[in-house]
Amino acid sequence: MNVTIYHNPACGTSRNILALIRHAGIEPTVIEYLHTPPSREELVRMIADAGLTVRQAIREKGTPYAELGLDDPALTEDQLLDAMLATPILINRPFVVTPLGTRLARPSEAVLDILPDTFKGAFVKEDGEAVLDAEGKRLG
Repeated sequence: MNVTIYHNPACGTSRNILALIRHAGIEPTVIEYLHTPPSREELVRMIADAGLTVRQAIREKGTPYAELGLDDPALTEDQLLDAMLATPILINRPFVVTPLGTRLARPSEAVLDILPDTFKGAFVKEDGEAVLDAEGKRLG
């Protein structure tokens, strides 16, 4: 299965999702979007395919979101996209694209909806939270 993750290795959620994809037996294409941001067309498509608005796909925490005045409701989606492309840390993460769909995988368990059920054994996040049981079945 062809899977792409727009990844930030400094983000625990992104690391957990990458590990979960690999736990499914898939070696994804890993795009460190801070170094290689998606094109405008790719970003627009990912946001739409994930069923989000541009504003829902912006990361506020730990970014210059407020400094740039991006909380202004008068800003258009095009203006928000311009900001995200100029400052990729504003793109919320991680986006995961598979043949089964696209998700902004927050919470990390959202990625399970677009991965095949090929998990073998338990999976636990970095913080110790169990996601899959011993049979590889989703918890919660």
